Amino acid sequence: MSKQVLLWVAASLFAASANAQDIIEAYNLSGTSVQGTARSIGFGNALGSIGGDFSSLSVNPAGIGVYRTSELSFSPSLKLNYATSTFQGKVVDDNNAHINLNQFGVIFTEAPKGRRYDHRNWKAISFGIGMNRISDFNRDYNYTGINTTGSASLLFEADANRNPYDLDNAGTLRNMGVDAGLLTPHLSSYYSTVPFAGGITQANTVSERGGINEYVATLGGNYKERLMLGATIAIPVMDYHRTSDYSETVLPGNTANTYNFSTFTYHNQLNISGTGFNAKLGAILKLTNFLRIGAAFHTPTVYSIQEHTEYGISSVVDNVNHTLSTNYSLPVSSFDYSFITPYKGVLSASLVIKKLGFITADYEIVDYSTMKYIYPDGIDASTGISFRQEQTDMNNAIKNNYQAASNIRLGAEIKLTKFLMVRGGVGYYGNPYKTGTSAAHTNISAGIGFHTKNFFADLGVVNTSWTFREQAYSDVDYNYVATPNTGAPAPIATIQPTTNNASLTLGLKF
Repeated sequence: MSKQVLLWVAASLFAASANAQDIIEAYNLSGTSVQGTARSIGFGNALGSIGGDFSSLSVNPAGIGVYRTSELSFSPSLKLNYATSTFQGKVVDDNNAHINLNQFGVIFTEAPKGRRYDHRNWKAISFGIGMNRISDFNRDYNYTGINTTGSASLLFEADANRNPYDLDNAGTLRNMGVDAGLLTPHLSSYYSTVPFAGGITQANTVSERGGINEYVATLGGNYKERLMLGATIAIPVMDYHRTSDYSETVLPGNTANTYNFSTFTYHNQLNISGTGFNAKLGAILKLTNFLRIGAAFHTPTVYSIQEHTEYGISSVVDNVNHTLSTNYSLPVSSFDYSFITPYKGVLSASLVIKKLGFITADYEIVDYSTMKYIYPDGIDASTGISFRQEQTDMNNAIKNNYQAASNIRLGAEIKLTKFLMVRGGVGYYGNPYKTGTSAAHTNISAGIGFHTKNFFADLGVVNTSWTFREQAYSDVDYNYVATPNTGAPAPIATIQPTTNNASLTLGLKF
């Protein structure tokens, strides 16, 4: 179970005025997977032709046609995150736990009985409304190591030497570098005060929070016990917060410490919120009493996004404390834009034996190369380039780096007794990248359920692990670096997160 992702941290890590959206963020918004009910988690979310579960409203809305009674349900979950990071040869572990609400909703069903059933073609009509969580961003990780070949302060140095007559522009790297004591002038150039050649400790602590909750309204029904149809209108609400504290600290006995440098920390807090809209259409056909096939189409989601960045530097140089932040002298960075996710297509098949259980499979196709940013008119103050040109460059980068990916979900449910059942599932999510890296990963899940005529309780657990690489800071333009004997690339950390997500669903039928 591995997910290989090459994650290059955007220049916004050390250029607070830059906008943090990039092709990695595009994938985070688009690579969603329903985390709803414990029942669906238990058999790998292979819901496309099974239905009868609230999570199906976000996968194949025709699944609402399976209902014969009304239902109320909610699903709290516990997410346990672990991360092992390797940086400059040093291994660090981190872990955290979060409680989420994976799903809540109600299904209202009108199903005729007796003679009314015999005389009606539509054997059931249902309407559902509620929420499914389709993405979760909660995780923590940190890494630390020793470097003798470079420093993030060289980013400040290069910016100052590139723009030596514009040092008073608050919020730029050159301005922060001078005011925080990380740069010192000599003749016509600026030099870093960080003595990395004698050894410094570099560290980064990252905390991410948030997720995407999709609010759904679905209408569907069952036609002659053969064809089930459904349509969903969905409003996904995205909330993402990322806090990082990157620091450099001089090692004891550093003989290159000419300017009596002690430490500096660059703090960056990114807050992104957005609301979108999409629609889903689906059908399930009973070929026989045992065999079902299903199909669904998800339109692209159109998001309206608001982005807000706060940042600052604290440092100690020559026994003087320096503090710069957006609470005092630095400008806050805000940016509003739109984003369009790819379409999705889902094909499904199930073998159902009512007294024994079922085996089910979903095939999902997602064309990530169709993701698109839409920026406003105007000029980016940090680059001097128009937002429209940056939009074109970003969307071209998406087309050049992404491709269509295939996702496969397999699941099964076995009835042990009339009321008790066990479940298992596996999901393989294909690589969206054309070359150079892979984001393919596998989910393994299991679950158990207890169902009576009027009440049900389900427990589901899914395990996911992957690997990504993060560049500690942006690449330095060494054409403008004055410090001698420099040129080493920024070091890269390898992070291996593992997530165990346990969900409990409680429901009433009425």
